[in-house]
Amino acid sequence: MKAIQYLRYGAPDVLKLVTLDEPFAGPDEVRVRLKAAGVSPIDTKLRSGALQAHFSLAFPKIPGRDGVGVIDQIGEGVTGFSVGDEVCVAADPTRSGTYAEAIVCASSRVVKKPANLSISQAAALLQPGVSAWISMCRTATLSEGVSVLIHGGAGAVGSQMIQLARHLGLNVTTTCRAANIDYVLGLGAHRAMAYDREDYRDHFSSLRHIDVVFDLIGGETHARSYQVLKAGGQLIYLTAMPFENQAEKYGVTVTRAMISDAPDALHAVSQLAAEGVLTPGVMATLPLAAAADAHRRFEAGQVTRGRIVLNMEDGG
Repeated sequence: MKAIQYLRYGAPDVLKLVTLDEPFAGPDEVRVRLKAAGVSPIDTKLRSGALQAHFSLAFPKIPGRDGVGVIDQIGEGVTGFSVGDEVCVAADPTRSGTYAEAIVCASSRVVKKPANLSISQAAALLQPGVSAWISMCRTATLSEGVSVLIHGGAGAVGSQMIQLARHLGLNVTTTCRAANIDYVLGLGAHRAMAYDREDYRDHFSSLRHIDVVFDLIGGETHARSYQVLKAGGQLIYLTAMPFENQAEKYGVTVTRAMISDAPDALHAVSQLAAEGVLTPGVMATLPLAAAADAHRRFEAGQVTRGRIVLNMEDGG
């Protein structure tokens, strides 16, 4: 099978297209013939070595967390799946990933592909969707009518957060680039502010009494978020960047959303997509062989909306 692999940490050019023997499903595992893989920021950070303190990788490493394909082999003990099922995959970051024509993974890491999603959309569903769902449905305290601010609303996670927030009956404000204002409003945001416009600080400073802020960016964005929260509000963050916790000063709570590939989260996201609540954003599709180019685009800040998806059927 064809796959993208790297032998050491480094720049995007460590990613190489190789031909490998196909894996076989063991007990409680399935083999998925992949059609597409989503490219995420964590893929680039794992490859660069930026996450060595959190994840120990075994080389050679096939990257990729999200994928979609068809089950073609089932291991002993697997129930609920059949050969021929279309599924979405949430690969273990420490094992072989989805930048390949096939993957073997635990059956608990696959869910049925929502029939209403395209292949590319399904490849971009699980990791962003799970991040949104855990942040909103497990970490934050939300009820209908609550006001929320979502930083980075055009990104893969932010865009699914907006859709989920509207489904939950929340009042949604978001930030994004000026070029993405219409996009995030189309997703369901009630108000959008462009952080690359000169008047952004004035508009942002006018916000008051927000119940919950979801910080997907960190740094200066995190620091500015305290001023718009009401007393007793919540600041939920997903980034691991260092910041000054000012919860006591502003009378708010600050909580990190602990994202995991919990089976109930995977199934919840898949069901929400099947119901039409969540539709993942796809900025571009590239052939598998262009994985290094996809990583360069991420690191250059050129992925401004949704995900890049690698298509196995575009050739290598």
